[in-house]
Formats: sequence, C-alpha cells, structure tokens
Amino acid sequence: MATNRLDILKQMVAQDPNNSFARYGLAMEYANSGQLEQAVDAFGTLLAHDETYAAAYFHGGQALEKLGRVEQARAMYEKGIEVTTRKGDLHTRSEIEAALSSLPV
Repeated sequence: MATNRLDILKQMVAQDPNNSFARYGLAMEYANSGQLEQAVDAFGTLLAHDETYAAAYFHGGQALEKLGRVEQARAMYEKGIEVTTRKGDLHTRSEIEAALSSLPV
C-alpha cells in the first residue's frame, strides 16, 4: 500500500500510464523533493506521452536549469513556446518566455 505522495503518484501512473495529470504530479513531486534527475526524466516521459502539456515545459526547464543543464533548458523552453503558441496558451507562453529570457547567454 502506498504510504506517501510519491508512492501514491507512482501507483497512479502504473495503473493508468496515459494519465497526464498523474504523470505531471509525479514529476512535480520529484522536483519539489529535490530529486531533479528523476523530475527531468518524469517531465520527459510526460511530454513523450502528451507533448501539449504546457506546464511540463516550464517546470522541466526549471529542473534542468537547477542541474546546470542550461542548453537543454533553453531547448525545452523553446519547444514550450512553440506548443503554447500553437495552443493559444498565452499565459503559460509568457511564463516560459520569461524563463527563457533569464537564461545566461
């Protein structure tokens, strides 16, 4: 039986691998607990299943930045801007644009 949020989210993803919300929750739980490599992997898996999950580009990019992987963060943000522009998600696009503009040159 699952005893904490991470275990519960893993269980939810195992039960329904197509549940983007559960995958996002799992990735965020990894990020919030400082398990950044696992977070990056989980965001990548989420985006492989659902490339339109806009918030994953923002938070995945942030995790990459914290790991010092600036060029990968830049690429994730740029892809996120493409996706949010296509979807018309102006709010998330503006957040991703701000994150992208704050990266070192």
